[in-house]
Amino acid sequence: MDMSQYLEVFIDESKEHLQTINEQLLELEKNPEDLSIVNEIFRSAHTLKGMSATMGFEDLANLTHQMENVLDGIRNQKISVTPELLDVVFRAVDDLEAMVHSIAEGGDGKRDVTEVVQQLRQIEKGEPVTPSSKSDDKKPTLLQQTYDEFEYTVLQQSKEQGFNSYEIRVKLRADCLLKAARVFMIFEVLEQVGEIIKSSPTVEMLEAEQFDQEFIVTVVSKETKEDLYKRIMKVSEVEEVVIEPVQFSKAAPAAEEKEKLKTEELKTEKPKQTQAQTQQAEKSGSSSSKGNVSNKTIRVNIERLDILMNLFEELVIDRGRLEQISRELNNPELHETVERMSRISGDLQNIILNMRMVPIETVFNRFPRMVRQLARDLGKKINLEIIGAETELDRTVIDEIGDPLVHLLRNAIDHGIETPDVRRAKGKPEEGTVKLKAYHSGNHVFIEIEDDGAGISREKVLKKAISKGIISEQNAASLTDKQVYELIFASGFSTAEKVSDISGRGVGLDVVKNTIESLGGSVTVDSQEGVGSVFSIQLPLTLSIISVMLVEIQKEKYAIPLSSIIETAIVKKEDILHAHNQKVIDFRGKVVPLLFLKDIFEVPVSKEDDDFLSVVIVRKGEKMAGLVVDSFIGQQEVVLKSLGNYLTSVFAISGATILGDGQVALIIDCNALIK
Repeated sequence: MDMSQYLEVFIDESKEHLQTINEQLLELEKNPEDLSIVNEIFRSAHTLKGMSATMGFEDLANLTHQMENVLDGIRNQKISVTPELLDVVFRAVDDLEAMVHSIAEGGDGKRDVTEVVQQLRQIEKGEPVTPSSKSDDKKPTLLQQTYDEFEYTVLQQSKEQGFNSYEIRVKLRADCLLKAARVFMIFEVLEQVGEIIKSSPTVEMLEAEQFDQEFIVTVVSKETKEDLYKRIMKVSEVEEVVIEPVQFSKAAPAAEEKEKLKTEELKTEKPKQTQAQTQQAEKSGSSSSKGNVSNKTIRVNIERLDILMNLFEELVIDRGRLEQISRELNNPELHETVERMSRISGDLQNIILNMRMVPIETVFNRFPRMVRQLARDLGKKINLEIIGAETELDRTVIDEIGDPLVHLLRNAIDHGIETPDVRRAKGKPEEGTVKLKAYHSGNHVFIEIEDDGAGISREKVLKKAISKGIISEQNAASLTDKQVYELIFASGFSTAEKVSDISGRGVGLDVVKNTIESLGGSVTVDSQEGVGSVFSIQLPLTLSIISVMLVEIQKEKYAIPLSSIIETAIVKKEDILHAHNQKVIDFRGKVVPLLFLKDIFEVPVSKEDDDFLSVVIVRKGEKMAGLVVDSFIGQQEVVLKSLGNYLTSVFAISGATILGDGQVALIIDCNALIK
C-alpha cells in the first residue's frame, strides 16, 4: 500500500499532536495532581504512536511507546510528577520533533535515542534517573554518531588493516563568519591524511551552515590523535577540538535493541489498545457534538494560495487599467460595470487576504516551552503571559517573525529578569514576569515584549557605545534616554559581562532590527532602570497589496507607502532653512530635513522648479523627513512586485508596481531614506 499520499497529513497532524503534548506538559508542571491533563497527553501520544506505526516509522512509534509507558504510570499514580521527570519527557518530545522534522525534510526519521529511552525505562521502573548528557554538555561528550551497517563494516575493516578510527568534535569560534568555508578547510586537512566516513550534521547541512558552532566527523587515518589535533588547530577560527577513538561496542548497529523494543511492543500493545478504546468510547459521547464543527475546515497547500494571490494581483493591475480606460471614454454603462467589478474584486481581495491570515499563536505556541527551559538553565523563576495570541498576520510575515521574537525573549530573560535573590533584595516578587502581547491597530499589527526586570542602564550602554566607537563622548551627553536605548540595536553591540549560550555574543538585536525593517516594520524600545523594559514591534498586516500615494518626479512616477506618510504639504521656497549643511523646514514646531528625491534617484530634469515645493512628510519611529516631489497624483492600492535577482540592492527602492496605463512605478522605501 502506497503511504506517500498520506505523508503531508501525517506530518501536519504529528506537529499538532506534539504541540499539544508540549502545552499540556507545561500545564502538568503547574498542576501535577491533575490526571485529566495526563489523559490529554496520553491521548495525543497514543494517536501519534498509531500514526507512526501505520506509516512505517518504527523508531518514532517505539520512542512514543516508551513515553506512553511513563505517562501510564503517572495516570495510574504509580509515578509522581517531578521537574526532573518532566525534563526527560521534554527531551523525548524534542527527539520526536526532530524525527518528524527529518521526515518532513525527506529523511527516514531515524535518530539515536538510546539515552532517552534508557532514562524513560528507569522512570518506569521507579529507579532514580541518571543525569542526562544535558548536564555534561559543558565537557564535550562524544559518540553522538550512530553508524549503519555499511559504515560499521568499513570501520571494522579499517581497524583490521591497521588504521585508527577517530570521532572528532570541532567547535568553531562564536564570531566565525564563513562557517561553511571553515568546515571545507577542516575536511580538506583531514582528507590529506585519512578518509572521512561520516559527519554529523550531514555534509549538505554543513555546506548550508545549518548547524550551531559544532560538528562531529568520524575519520579513518594512520596518523596519531596528536597529529590530527595539530593539523585541525592550524585552521583559523577553530575554538576547540576533541578527538576520541571510536568505541566499537557502541558503534555496532543497535539491532538487538530494536528486537527487544519490538517484543515489548507486542506484549503491551494488546491490553493498551483496549484501554485506549474504552477511553475513546467514553470520550466520544461528550465530543460527538464537537465532531460536526471540525469538519468545516479544510487543509490547503500554501503554494496554491500563493498562486491564487499572484493571479489576483494580475487582476488588480487590469482593474486599474480598466478604471483608467473608463475615465477616458466616459461611457456611463462601462463606468457602471467597472465600478461594480472594482467593488467585487475589492471583496475578493479581502477574502483572499483573510485566507492567508494565520493567528500569531502559531509562533507564540513554541515560547512557553523555551522560556521554561531557559528559566531552569539560568536558575530564574519566570512567568510568561501571552495576550492576544488570536491576532492574525499574513503568513509571509509569520514565517519571518519567529526568529526576531526568540532573540527578544531570550534577551528579556537573560539580561532583563534578575535572579530570585537579587529580586528579593530589591523588594520584587521572586518570579519575574515577561508579557508577550499582540494587537491590531489600523493596518498594522503591534507585538510587545515587556519584562519587569532590571531595565536598561543608560551609563552601561553609553560606556559600551563609546568604547565601540558607535558614538563620540561629546554626542553622548546630548542624547535623550530613548536615543540611548536605540543604540543597543547597533551592530555587534552587547552589554553582557560574560558570553553565555543564551546571549551576549553581540549578535541579535541588530539582526532583529534588520529583519523587522525588511518586512516594512519598525522596532522601538522603552525602559526604566530597575523597573523593566518594553520592546515594541510594528508590522504591516500584509506585504503583497499595499496602499500608496502616487507622486511625480519630473516625468517619472513613484509610489510612497501610506503607512509611512504623516501628511502632505506645499512649502514656499523662501520657507526653506539651512542647518548643518542640510535644507530643513519648520513643520508644526519641529525641524524636518528635506530630501530632494530627484537628486537621490538622479531623475533626468525636464522642467524647471516652481516657487512652491510639494513635500510628503514621512516618519520612521521618532524621526521624520520631508520628501520633495514635483506633484501629487493620488492614493491607490497597488501590487508590490520585487525587482528580481538583478536589482536586489537598489538604494531606497523596495519594489515596483504596474499602473493602470501599463507604466511601472517604483515603490520608495522610506525606512532606508530616513537612516
